[in-house]
Amino acid sequence: MGGDERGRPDGRARRKGYHIYILWFVRDGTKYIGYTENLARRMREHLQGKGRYTSGKGEFKLIYVERFEFKQDARRREKYLKSRSGRRYLETII
Repeated sequence: MGGDERGRPDGRARRKGYHIYILWFVRDGTKYIGYTENLARRMREHLQGKGRYTSGKGEFKLIYVERFEFKQDARRREKYLKSRSGRRYLETII
């Protein structure tokens, strides 16, 4: 499909978006910060063990999501959250 996907009950198009997300791994308490254009697909991939960092880490919980309209904004936010000051910020909200 193109940029807009139809099929919502109200007939409106779904807006394409970009997401940053944080996974928390139950076994060791570590967190993973990621970026995706399709959050549902990316969660399936993590569940299937696809991904260098997350494969083999075991059970996880999705603990945080932010949506952005523009790719560059999402990437900028992901980079910030992975920085020292971004991680300190996350400690105050998670």
